[in-house]
Order: sequence, then structure tokens, then C-alpha cells
Amino acid sequence: MKTKARWTVVALPMIAVLLLAGSARLRAADQPAGAEVKIDNFSFGPQTITVPVGATVTWTNRDDIPHTVVSTDGVFKSKVRDTDEKFSYTFTKAGTYSYFCSIHPKMTGKVVVQ
Repeated sequence: MKTKARWTVVALPMIAVLLLAGSARLRAADQPAGAEVKIDNFSFGPQTITVPVGATVTWTNRDDIPHTVVSTDGVFKSKVRDTDEKFSYTFTKAGTYSYFCSIHPKMTGKVVVQ
């Protein structure tokens, strides 16, 4: 009887640790990855990006002058971003989101959320 009790005392915590570690890995794998868009030389790169629902896209201004990131349908709008400043938005619905720089309207891009 004592052997069985010792086995239970040792085995149950080990099983719990393994189960918890496995579930943490599963949750991390289920999280959508983020995506990066660089703003440089008066352009967004890549100009079109495709991400899964729930992904966060981060725009980073690598240009010497200020820019914005504004969706044409009003879903998101950044403040003016100076050099090396970032703007992020998490896409919770599938669709195509066109955007532009409100300071330089010929700068355009698109996020496709699937």
C-alpha cells in the first residue's frame, strides 16, 4: 500500500506539469502571428499584406519625414508617426482594408484578412 501511495504522490504532480506545459504550447500555436509593414521612401512595403483574422499589423516609419496610416473606410487611423515610430492595429474581421497616408495621399497599401 505504501508503494502505491508514493507512486501517486510522485506521478500526479508530474502528469499535471506535463499537461499544463502541453496546453501552453497549444495556446501559443493557436495565436495568429503579427505582420510588419515598413514605411520608407514614400511607400508602404509590402504594399499588400495577407494575414489571418486576429493578427496584429505593425507599421514602422523608416522615412526621414512624418507619415500616417489611415484606412479608407475609417476602421483605423494613426496619429502622425515620426521616424522609427510605430502604429499597430489588430484585425478582428475578415475583409480587405485599403489604407493611405493622409499627408501624402498617393501612398497607399492594403491588408487582406482571411
